[in-house]
Amino acid sequence: MAALLMPPLRPRKDRVFRGTISHLTNLNDDELRRRYRFGKDSIAYLCNLLQDRLRRPTNKATALTVEQQVCIALRFYASGSFLQVIGDTLGYDKGTVSRVVNDVTDALIDIKDDFVSWPTDVDSINRIKCGFYRQSNFPNVLGCIDCTHVRIQAPSDDEPSYVNRKGYHSINVQAVCDFEGRFTNIFANWPGSTHDSHIFNTSTLSNYLQTNHRGLIDGVILGDSGYACRPYLLTPYANPTVRHQQRFNGCHASTRSVIERTFGILKRRFHVLHSEVRMKPEKVCRIFGACAVLHNIALSRNEPLVNDDGAGVRLDQPVQVPAFLGVQDGRNTREHVARVFFNH
Repeated sequence: MAALLMPPLRPRKDRVFRGTISHLTNLNDDELRRRYRFGKDSIAYLCNLLQDRLRRPTNKATALTVEQQVCIALRFYASGSFLQVIGDTLGYDKGTVSRVVNDVTDALIDIKDDFVSWPTDVDSINRIKCGFYRQSNFPNVLGCIDCTHVRIQAPSDDEPSYVNRKGYHSINVQAVCDFEGRFTNIFANWPGSTHDSHIFNTSTLSNYLQTNHRGLIDGVILGDSGYACRPYLLTPYANPTVRHQQRFNGCHASTRSVIERTFGILKRRFHVLHSEVRMKPEKVCRIFGACAVLHNIALSRNEPLVNDDGAGVRLDQPVQVPAFLGVQDGRNTREHVARVFFNH
């Protein structure tokens, strides 16, 4: 009698193994970029870069190749579609897509320091200072800082803290970029309600600058009025009253706009960061880091979808900034720069 009440057993679904057919066989570079954001040579470069971390430790013919894994992950980053949709499109199970995205993301995070790094050698520092000065005539700039929100599905843990000032759930990510829009520092670790200045104050970059910054000659980063003005982080004047302050604010805004353009390019290239990511917050943070690595690789390989005027930057000496011997705080440093360079 009990057996009659039990629901019938569902037949087990047959496992389907797919071969190692290349995703790149019948597509030209334009078609590849529309789907994966990279051309054939760049995808081969990524495969070679990640092969030691992605190669399966098995001799089974059904194991996914490095190329297949890279293409699955790039398709997810580029489209921002559901894992099920990616699987149906490329011919894989949803679980397979999920594991591959995690593996590729972890592999990209492992090599992050090779592609997203703060400039420390003299040539790199001078190159960035010269690049910013040529673009906007602002001296001694090492980078521009800002935060951007990545929309996420409402998490089950500590849900209210992820609601940002615009009313949706997000991760608030801090980034610094150079004059080319190349990321030099990423800090993705805070829920959407966290203020930008608090994120900076708790970041390793803030600790590094406080410890190693020797004054204006070392260079500064530019941030908006949401940050506190410091000797190494200059913000605009709240109420400019004289000409040099007004000119400082105009040049500051023009220079700092590169970080906003960079966020726009990043989210246009990788739609996963523009749509609602249905993953746990910690995974979203890692995906942002992986996309930042891919963004820098795309810049270095001259992939399209980048605002590039083609102007090269020589490894020469940046504009000389007179030493500032006054009180070493943000407001006095800002006033020194404004008087010397914008008082005309």
